[in-house]
Amino acid sequence: MTRTSRCALALVLVLLLVVGAAFAGGPPQSKTDLTVSAAISLKPALDEVTQLYTAANPSVSIATNYGASGTLEVQIEQGAPVDIFLPAAPKQMDALDAKGLLLEGTRKDLLRNEVVLIVPKDSSAGISSFQDLTHANVKQVALGEPATVPAGQYAKEVLTNLGIYDAVNSKAVLAKDVRQVLTYVETGNVDAGIVYATDAQSSSKVKVVAKAPEKSHSPVIYPVAAIKSSKNPNSAHAFANFLFGPQARAIFQKYGFTMANP
Repeated sequence: MTRTSRCALALVLVLLLVVGAAFAGGPPQSKTDLTVSAAISLKPALDEVTQLYTAANPSVSIATNYGASGTLEVQIEQGAPVDIFLPAAPKQMDALDAKGLLLEGTRKDLLRNEVVLIVPKDSSAGISSFQDLTHANVKQVALGEPATVPAGQYAKEVLTNLGIYDAVNSKAVLAKDVRQVLTYVETGNVDAGIVYATDAQSSSKVKVVAKAPEKSHSPVIYPVAAIKSSKNPNSAHAFANFLFGPQARAIFQKYGFTMANP
């Protein structure tokens, strides 16, 4: 084969590779990384939702950061690289909104929950109502820290409206988030605890003995919004919108949540 023939063959091979790549869709898409900071009470449901989303969108990688909503709020205020915020109460979202930290037009109310009183599955303390928490045989009651844990904030509202906050607060064991409240009750380290209905549903080691009267506390609303400092605002907005779709809705409902706007 002459030198000219070899050059011509090489050129043909290069062209074939270029055309083949074009038909194959070109080079792989670059990965988009998103960080979601969410209330710990959302963990089982949101883990499943994010797995579903990333399976359908392989170019997107989602890291979830769970914790008490107040703690997550402070992290964002201090510049933590967060793309989406999903707290368990409007209070923390309002604080970020007031400081201009939300991506305009992305804030929406996503989910609702309920506040319940739980005891260990094998409890013999005779607790069947919130008022029973004042009885002498009830020594310790687990509550979320009201300043940073929405479940603790709601619990304080319930107990205050029932006129028993001071009596119960003297027995309070404060937890860093609602999942720690659940753990304290599961292990029998406390006589009772106040959590969300979804937390109680997730555990076979506790039982619900009372549901908080609807008007005894603020509505338990989980808002969602993209953060203005996100490096991938379009992707963040797209995932936030996915949370309202039928597939995500089915998962949230499976775990006991209801949609804020059915």
